[in-house]
This record gives sequence, structure tokens and C-alpha cells, in this order.
Amino acid sequence: MPEGPEIRRAADEVEKALKNKTVMEVTFAFPHLKDYEAFFEGAEVVRVDTKGKAMLIRFNNDFTIYSHNQLYGKWYVRNAYNYPKTNRQLRLAIHNENKSALLYSASDIEVLRNEEVAYHPFISKVGPDLLSEDVTIDELKERFTSKRFYRKKWSSLLLDQSFVAGIGNYLRSEIMFVAGIHPDLRPVDCTEEMLEKAASATITLVERSYEHKGITNDVELAKKLKRNGETRREYRHWVFNREGASCRIDGTEIKKIIAGSRRLYYCTTCQSK
Repeated sequence: MPEGPEIRRAADEVEKALKNKTVMEVTFAFPHLKDYEAFFEGAEVVRVDTKGKAMLIRFNNDFTIYSHNQLYGKWYVRNAYNYPKTNRQLRLAIHNENKSALLYSASDIEVLRNEEVAYHPFISKVGPDLLSEDVTIDELKERFTSKRFYRKKWSSLLLDQSFVAGIGNYLRSEIMFVAGIHPDLRPVDCTEEMLEKAASATITLVERSYEHKGITNDVELAKKLKRNGETRREYRHWVFNREGASCRIDGTEIKKIIAGSRRLYYCTTCQSK
């Protein structure tokens, strides 16, 4: 499932293709949205926002197209009306004279008036988006220690979209490793130093993943490992998907557990209780 950084990169591509260009045609696959297609002819995209794993395409006619990729959604940006060869089902297409932005397989698509966006059931409940909003370390620490969150285990807290938007499974493991947090701990169990490291790691790794196409490992180390012949799967992360491999810090074998019905990877020494 794509996480926040992947959605933000997709949004960048969609925005580059569509921003400030006149829309020739918009088509929706779902019958209940068909009546909206005419609303967008001749309109222009003014910007493309993200809120975690949701994308908001904003038009100059006071309407916004909301989409959530969920498990299988995928955006393609192509030359106008040049459709990819794929078995996926096309759900949304936005065309201008030069480019087409095409969303396949997603089932969560809505048309909203701009004033309705903030009240959307997902948008209204989701936490801050670190790639679209200015969020400081101190502000994150305040969220960590708020009554709403401070007694939840980090392993479930980091997947809670109402806590921070866009963090998924690989970022969860990576943030906890860099912060030195054991999977059983909660914010209330952590020292001030641990909370500072957790806030810093959250911001740093989300931004690193966005800027370096999913890499959360130290970037220079990843480049070195790549030069040495390691595959992207091998050099991409600190611990995620590396069960049985050696910790990059102290050589301890990386463990995998199931937390919240999903895989979590950690180092038993770097992340001791």
C-alpha cells in the first residue's frame, strides 16, 4: 500500500501535468459521479494537495476531486489520451491538450465543493501531513504526550492516521528503529530524549522517503551498498523487510514480529526496553 511519500510524489507528477492548464475532459468510472464531468470542462487545476494517503485536486471553479488510493490505486501521467497497457480498471481521467492524469483501481473518489473538503470524513479526522504542512519537533512531541495518544503503543500509534497522516508499515518500523524505541513501549514510557528522537525521526524519515523515492536508510550508505552490488530491496531500509539480516549499527540479527496484524521489524539491542 502506498504511504504518504509515494502519494506526495504522485501528486507532484499530477500537478506538473495539470496545473494552470485548461481541462478538456474529465471522466469518472462510477455512475454517481457522471453528472460532475461537465463541471470540469474548461476549468483549470490550481494545485494538488495531499493529506496523508489522500489526494486533493483543486480546480478554479471551486470544486475539488478527492481520491484515496487505498491498497491498489495507482496514478499514471501520460501524453494526452495515451493509455497504458494494464489490466487495471480506469476510475478517473483528467485530460488537457498535452497530458492525461489517469487513476486506476482506486474505489474511493469524490467530488467536493472547496468548503466541504475540511468536513470530509477522512480529512476531518486525519492528523497533520508532514509533507504538506509545517510541523515542528515540539508540535509532534505535544501530540505524543497528549491524553489521546500517550498510552497507545508506538507500534499501533504510528499507523493511526489520526495521529500523523501518511505513515504506513515501512515507515513505522524505520521510525521506531532510528528513535531506538522497542515495539512494546508507549510515549508515556519514554524519556524526554526518546520523545525528541522520535519526533525528529518521524519528520526526517518521511521527508527522506519522499526526496529519495522510498529510501529511509542513510542515503550515503544506501549509495555505497548499491555500488557494492546490493539490490534496492537490500539497501533501501534500516530494518524493514530485513528479517535475519544484520543490524547496520551493531550487527544484531533483525527480528520480525506481527503488530496490529502487520509486519514490524526491529533490532533487539538498538531497540531494547
